[in-house]
Amino acid sequence: MALGILQMIGLKVTAPPTERIHHVAGRELPLRIVENARAKRLTLRIEPGGRGLRVTVPRGLSRSREVDEFLARHTGWLEERLKKLPERPLVRPGIKIPVRGLPHRIVHEPGGQGAADTTVRDGEPVLVVRGDIRHLPRRVSDFLKREAKRDIEALVAKHTVTLGKRARAIRFRDTKSRWGSCTSDGVLSFSWRIMMAPPLVIDYLVAHEVAHLKEMNHGARFWKTCRELCPETERCKDWLKRNGAALQAIGFE
Repeated sequence: MALGILQMIGLKVTAPPTERIHHVAGRELPLRIVENARAKRLTLRIEPGGRGLRVTVPRGLSRSREVDEFLARHTGWLEERLKKLPERPLVRPGIKIPVRGLPHRIVHEPGGQGAADTTVRDGEPVLVVRGDIRHLPRRVSDFLKREAKRDIEALVAKHTVTLGKRARAIRFRDTKSRWGSCTSDGVLSFSWRIMMAPPLVIDYLVAHEVAHLKEMNHGARFWKTCRELCPETERCKDWLKRNGAALQAIGFE
């Protein structure tokens, strides 16, 4: 009823995103259908790491048959691109995930408090996860979030002092489309997954977002500021371009 009233008085109404599972190339991928009043046609995007699909549609088409026909027409396109993406490994005992760029084998210990920490056993870096195995993926992600908070807050402090700027807040999320962001009022956000990258790349990401406190764009002056904060900017950008999808593909569900 409320939706009908808004429409009757002439207010623009955008339907909430529709979500479902789409089967393609032997995978079950979350599909998010989002209406955009400015969209003139349907567009399809694969989320970083192949973690899901996103279809943007003009207003009023989110539940139409056109969406299904559009996806059917692009099945071949999806299959070709999904083949090129890394497999989506799920966090579990025995696999290796990088911590600050160094591969760590996950070891589960059922006893003790439910927590995770790194150590070395027989010369091999390991990530030990204790407690109920059902909670192992979440405890690994909690570990990465904790490490991200510690490292990134220190790096933000370093770079903001150099730049003479101040961050209003620092937040951590599992973002699909970007590694970090900076709002116009100084709120910095980072994907905690960046803690799987080498330290220099982590430093670059922080320098990149802190540089936005001075230049809210990607123009020449922004990149000059970014390189002043992180001289290895180009090398780190290239590393994320080559390896970022693999980090995004790791499943913590």
